[in-house]
Amino acid sequence: MLAPEPLRQRLAALPGLGAGRRRLVLLLSQLGDFDSLEYIQALVPALPRLEAAAIVPVAFAIGGPAGAERLCAYTGLPPALLQAEDEPRLHRALGLYPGLQTPLGPWPGLLLMCAGIGSPGTLAEVLRGYTGDRSAPQRLAGPPFDRLGEGYQRPFELATVRLRNMQEVLGHWRTYVPSDRWLTQRGGTFLLDADDTLLYSHRDRGILGFSETMAAPLRFLDPWLQAAG
Repeated sequence: MLAPEPLRQRLAALPGLGAGRRRLVLLLSQLGDFDSLEYIQALVPALPRLEAAAIVPVAFAIGGPAGAERLCAYTGLPPALLQAEDEPRLHRALGLYPGLQTPLGPWPGLLLMCAGIGSPGTLAEVLRGYTGDRSAPQRLAGPPFDRLGEGYQRPFELATVRLRNMQEVLGHWRTYVPSDRWLTQRGGTFLLDADDTLLYSHRDRGILGFSETMAAPLRFLDPWLQAAG
């Protein structure tokens, strides 16, 4: 099955992202969203393996150039891999979940989604950040976490990462989120083969649902990364 036409057209319009190479496309939500920062933080350490497997990554996020520049500086993502757009045109063209809509605007919808309404899996994922996860990799080093062991996600470890991300975003809110209009918009992930065949896709259903395997968000890439050695 071919990847959706709007995605193929958008990639073809960007240098080096048309057919002829395998591409990993992340459709992010707002630049200042929990999911956007956390997904990019999972992606950056994997960039050398993606390069070795000849997979070209690109991320599309909602926001402006100043927010894109700050996110790249904060996460270490090469700026060439991020496309910031003032509204979710591609998200809409691909039918991605716009989030919970309310007559009162985006903020009530966002707050309800944070409470798990119209956002399945959010509360369980928030809880995982506090309880720890032995199937997930370690995120931080040093006290107090190392007292609980090493080599896995310790209790409160992921919650601490998320708190740091929140502090970064709230301290520069209008840089990351120039418009509140798209606060609830969710994203998706698409892996395209060189001939534009769709190898994998995931459509986010709620906040902190950017992967089917949140303990290892890029696990879906394993078959292609392992094949590359």
